[in-house]
Amino acid sequence: MESIDFYQIYFLRHGESTGNANGYHQGQSDFPLSEKGVQQAQQLASRWKAEGIFFNKIISSPLSRARQTAEIIAQALSMPIECDPIWMERDAGLLSGLHAEEAKKRYPRPDFMSVYDKIGKTGESQWELFLRAGKAVDTLIKRETGRYLVVSHGGILNMVLYVTLGIFPQPNFYGAQFLFTNTGYAVLHFYPQTHNWLLVELSHPTRKDF
Repeated sequence: MESIDFYQIYFLRHGESTGNANGYHQGQSDFPLSEKGVQQAQQLASRWKAEGIFFNKIISSPLSRARQTAEIIAQALSMPIECDPIWMERDAGLLSGLHAEEAKKRYPRPDFMSVYDKIGKTGESQWELFLRAGKAVDTLIKRETGRYLVVSHGGILNMVLYVTLGIFPQPNFYGAQFLFTNTGYAVLHFYPQTHNWLLVELSHPTRKDF
């Protein structure tokens, strides 16, 4: 693999999980990929292999829906994976594992939430997630320069883009939101010589309506 003197990082959301398919709050509850999610990961893996896309390292959240997605891609590209819990989804507290309708009844969302209020009473606040995303990104740019794939989750990947693009969380979830569909991904470059981040691509391979 050709060496590069910057970081090219693919931040990938996992394929559809059984929790996604059935309307559950997942958080750090461990839902596996659905059959559709397996197919989504296989399709992306086949495309990347055909395009000659390879990575120095594949890093995954240990939650099944992300790890299974990473394993499918790693097998296609003949690469091992490394699991790191720092890339797990936001801790949704008491909402974790509940169906969305049940969650609304048991734990209705307050009219106002500051960035310091915990989600689901005991979960991570936006600010805590933002700080964890910053630490996660820091673990990447302490590695050697090269091409990396991170397989993770929509909540923390939004905060990764906040961190890298200089955006701060807002009360009541106002402000910028970034869409990561199942197997959607963002490609960012980091140039250590100038400390600059460049958002190169946002891809939504499973969306057909835009």
